[in-house]
Amino acid sequence: MRRTVLFATVATAAIAAAACQASSESTPTETSRATVEQSTTPAPAPESNLTVSQENAQGKAEDYLSFSAFSRPGLIHQLEFEDFSTEDATWAVDSLNVDWNEQAAKKAQSYLDTGNFSRGSLIQQLEFEGFTPEQAAYGVDQTGL
Repeated sequence: MRRTVLFATVATAAIAAAACQASSESTPTETSRATVEQSTTPAPAPESNLTVSQENAQGKAEDYLSFSAFSRPGLIHQLEFEDFSTEDATWAVDSLNVDWNEQAAKKAQSYLDTGNFSRGSLIQQLEFEGFTPEQAAYGVDQTGL
């Protein structure tokens, strides 16, 4: 008897659902499929042409810049050291809005915080790190040296 009641309840629910679906513009199958898809699949992520490696390289570059100063080539090299391809590392660094003069100033100050430098030797050190001569001079100028 329990099976009969259970079957009747399920059958009644199915008939009621079909009747509701039939009254809408779409077919019962389309409505059921849409309902199932909406309830089981998450909203799609915004479409992106980026590869996972590019997204990860970009995130890693942002992480590095959040705690240390880098030149453009220095940051690309660091990402390559992390085993990102040269293409992905270059893309990631170039995708960021970085003020390289500001990075040179931060790096110059960092060097002065840990050691003694002449103006010329600090500019040379920044150039060695990958900053352009103009960026290196700007960075040292900001320190007051």
